[in-house]
Amino acid sequence: MMTETLIRVGLLCLRALAHLPYRLLSLLGKTVGLILYGLARPRRVVALTNLGLCFPHWTEAERGRLARRHFQAFSRSFFDRFIFWYGSPERIRRLCRLEATEHFLTPIRAGRPVIVLAPHFVGIDAGGIRLLLEHPRLASMYARQKSEVLNQAMTRGRIRFQGTMLLRNDGLRPAVRWLRDGGAFYFLPDMDLGARDAVFVPFFGVPAATVTSVARLARLTGAAVVPLVTQLTDQGYVARFHEAWEGYPGDDLEAATRAMNAFIEARVLEMPEQYLWTHKRFKTRPPGERSPYDPRA
Repeated sequence: MMTETLIRVGLLCLRALAHLPYRLLSLLGKTVGLILYGLARPRRVVALTNLGLCFPHWTEAERGRLARRHFQAFSRSFFDRFIFWYGSPERIRRLCRLEATEHFLTPIRAGRPVIVLAPHFVGIDAGGIRLLLEHPRLASMYARQKSEVLNQAMTRGRIRFQGTMLLRNDGLRPAVRWLRDGGAFYFLPDMDLGARDAVFVPFFGVPAATVTSVARLARLTGAAVVPLVTQLTDQGYVARFHEAWEGYPGDDLEAATRAMNAFIEARVLEMPEQYLWTHKRFKTRPPGERSPYDPRA
């Protein structure tokens, strides 16, 4: 009970901070990010481990600089999240610009379901909530949090503009039904969720357990896969659609999943500090291989 009360108070404080002028809020986020880089050792170690695996040709100093910038970007996006969860539609539209929407609208107008592929960059909440303002028939998938207070706040914030949330534990069936009914599905497929329904395909040359869900959903529903990548800028966010993937997924689920990772790699290279390096992307290993996050590795 005490923990839930503290979380509730913390959420109220963060909601109040979201009313600050945006330049001041950004400065606060950057400052807190640097503090967290120094204090949050477990997450710092995960980020540096990931960067070491993905960029072995970089010097340790280069990887350290990028990790610090990532913590700053992540912290900025965390404070910004409360604008998107509670701010007015007008402020959200000013803060996040949608670009190349024709790539999304073309299959929608043709009556085709759409999987919006959203890689784990720090602006992922911003892009999804901004899209909801223009297209309320949008669903996403979430994992239930241990705190019920936090769980309710996250869910309400992410569906406040008539969106729909599907529980990850329910599997793909609800998503299949949603897509077949003509909805769009905002899908975040680039996390290590274990070996189930996953294949080991390269991510920056390292075998990574990657779910085949995008390819399977596209095959089952005939949906177009349209990536949406959201970039954090000094002024806010730019959420840019990319062209729908032609001929996807084809006959080979592994090849399709490999192609998805290659697309995400290319976007990471465009803004490496904004990818979610604090996630244990390589924790699931092929048989006989130890996790790189194991201190004995």
